[in-house]
Amino acid sequence: MSEIRGTSARAISAKGASTRDTSARDTSARDASTKDTSTKGTSKVLRNSTLANVYLGLMIVLMYVPILLVIIYSFNESKISSVWAGFSLKWYEELFRDRSMLDAAINSLILATVSSFLAAIIGTLAAVGMPKAKLISKSVIEYISTLPIMIPEIILGMVFLAFFTLLRLPFGMITLTIAHTSFCIPYIYMLVKARLVGIDKSYAEAAKDLGATEWNVFFDITLPLVMPAIVSGMLLSFAMSLDDVVISVFVTGVTTNTLPLKIYTQLKTGVTPKTNALCTLMFVTTLVVLVLASWVGRKTPRTTNRRETHEKHSENRLSVDLVR
Repeated sequence: MSEIRGTSARAISAKGASTRDTSARDTSARDASTKDTSTKGTSKVLRNSTLANVYLGLMIVLMYVPILLVIIYSFNESKISSVWAGFSLKWYEELFRDRSMLDAAINSLILATVSSFLAAIIGTLAAVGMPKAKLISKSVIEYISTLPIMIPEIILGMVFLAFFTLLRLPFGMITLTIAHTSFCIPYIYMLVKARLVGIDKSYAEAAKDLGATEWNVFFDITLPLVMPAIVSGMLLSFAMSLDDVVISVFVTGVTTNTLPLKIYTQLKTGVTPKTNALCTLMFVTTLVVLVLASWVGRKTPRTTNRRETHEKHSENRLSVDLVR
């Protein structure tokens, strides 16, 4: 009996040792598989990040290196743009002494300012009034209002040319203003419309319950809340109008010239570092306007969040006072 018990005990211990060995091998196999999977995942992530960095670097080279070269050669002493002869500011001095260039710059600034201002009025009223309109074809009208930014500029320019010719309008600053206002309206319309979606409708309803009219609600509540979107859209429209060439070619007059058109005509006769200096100033101006537009657009949600947080704290304090 004792021998049988000893034999069974040895068999049980051997079976336990075999089970432990098997479990240890399984654990080591799972660990190895996990390590292989994590290694493959890490290598895949590194491969994707490398491709993303290569793509980003390629896009930066193709888009910004030519702009950087224009800026660098605007300070070139030589009259030949491709030959560097030393640092100089004489082309900027000649640029500011060129009366025709300054007149074109003033026309462009006036045109961009007036167009963005008119587009702000029309686009804001359209964005505020469209949701209140009870029209069957409202969605179609909203789609049509955004067409100017989707239609190719050359087609839009030909349409404006035929339309102004049909109306017998004299080509000049008037036709330029109408055309630029038309393609600037969608920018402000879409920004203001997106801003209106995030505004709580209870503000207007509470004002109406207190006896405010529609105009009071618009000027005292709606307009201050959408003002950052309006300013952002105006800055973006200003930049688009200031840089436009294609549409302006079709609708400008003989005696009216804008800065982009002036640069375009100079490209036909030969580019001098003065043109590079002008392009540099336009690039800096456009960049500043777009940065301001982005800053104003980012400021809107922060102001809204602070207002909502303040309202929540006020509601909480009111509820606590009522409980007391």
